[in-house]
Amino acid sequence: MFPLQELGDYALADEELLDVQAIADAMMTPAQSLTELGLRFFLNVFVCWLIVQFFYYRKSRRRDYYFTFMVFSSAMLMLLYIMGNVEVGVGLTLGLFAIFGVIRYRTETVPIREMTYLFVIIALAAMNGLAPLYKLVGAAGGHPHYELSTSALLITCLSNLLVVALIWVLESERLLKHTSAKLVLYDRIDLITPEHRAELIEDLEKRVGVKVDNVEVGHVDFLRDAAFIKVYYTLGKNQTASIDQLTKAKDFVEQ
Repeated sequence: MFPLQELGDYALADEELLDVQAIADAMMTPAQSLTELGLRFFLNVFVCWLIVQFFYYRKSRRRDYYFTFMVFSSAMLMLLYIMGNVEVGVGLTLGLFAIFGVIRYRTETVPIREMTYLFVIIALAAMNGLAPLYKLVGAAGGHPHYELSTSALLITCLSNLLVVALIWVLESERLLKHTSAKLVLYDRIDLITPEHRAELIEDLEKRVGVKVDNVEVGHVDFLRDAAFIKVYYTLGKNQTASIDQLTKAKDFVEQ
């Protein structure tokens, strides 16, 4: 026969094993799962819409990227949410690498501003798709179940708000000077030398019609008496210049 102390230890071990099994068997109800999915989806869509509509689109007026950002964000959220509920940590990591690989090995060059917003959208989708919104309660009493964690939901909302606030500060007209650049094929290469910089700027302002802040001289073709010059200038209030960087007709996209 086992001593009483050993029997007590075995009973305690069995009780702890049952508690662990009960916690492992605890599952969210269908209503809770739908509520969680709805909270994640609509929070992500709302925050991304705020960023795209009031910060990105207000200056760029690019309808194609507007569509891309919103759809990409929603698809990323759903993918990460589904992957987060599957117990394959390695698969989740490989999936994330694959997603970023699609962006890296692209066929079309994405401007740096659009690329920055795309990474912000991805980060928000990952945060909203994987942040724990429900907590396990009742484990000590032997009836574990999940409940919506108000503190976790507030932290997630606050994290989204901080990202929006940061973008608002950086995009604010009071703090950020609105500049753009035009790529000009210039025919007076006699003015591209440093000693004629003032004359070059004066001629560009007259011919291009903008107040030039700075110029950069690029490729020079002496056979054709032409040079590529990048002209930097300040945009007016609510003025956009998304077409300035285009140099070929095939690059133009109907906005």
